[in-house]
Amino acid sequence: MRAEICAPCCAQEREVTLDCPFECEHLRDARRHEKTPEPDPASLPSPDIDLNDRFLQEHQPLIVVAGRLLLVAAMDTEGAVDNDMREALDALVRTYRTAESGLIYETRPNNVVAARIQARFQDEIAAFRERIAERSGTHSVRDRDLLGALVFWQRMEWQHNNGKRKGRAFIENLLGLLPPSAVQPPGEQPGRIIVAP
Repeated sequence: MRAEICAPCCAQEREVTLDCPFECEHLRDARRHEKTPEPDPASLPSPDIDLNDRFLQEHQPLIVVAGRLLLVAAMDTEGAVDNDMREALDALVRTYRTAESGLIYETRPNNVVAARIQARFQDEIAAFRERIAERSGTHSVRDRDLLGALVFWQRMEWQHNNGKRKGRAFIENLLGLLPPSAVQPPGEQPGRIIVAP
């Protein structure tokens, strides 16, 4: 439901008790002037995983695909906010860490919204892997590489989360980096991406 709101209430309750639409001009203006809390370097997610320049250059396409699929999952999950994305990313990273050790165990968040985001991402990445396998004849997306891509986005969420209960600064950042036209090519099933030949 959209309704008029006074300026002081908008300023105080924006993304705290109010779900602000991305297209709200006041939210956009606030984002330009917002000072997000400085993240504590000691709380860097997955500090043991080295995302050096070489990894980022070699795996840029996979990082972009992972970001697009995270955006699809967030946009298709009603009520999703940055804290849900944080929990979903944490569960995904733990799942792929386990897979890297040779065990198959999927970590699931207790948060229902985060669990939906995670499940949607897993469905989309499985479909992506199938398309890669059909085109190349093998599964060329290694769990280790996907883990690195997810840790990249986990750290981006850590940097962009504004700390508000209903904050979506990270999701909005994803939307700005990977607009809907990039996520859903014309004529494609909603939420699907095309792998370039």
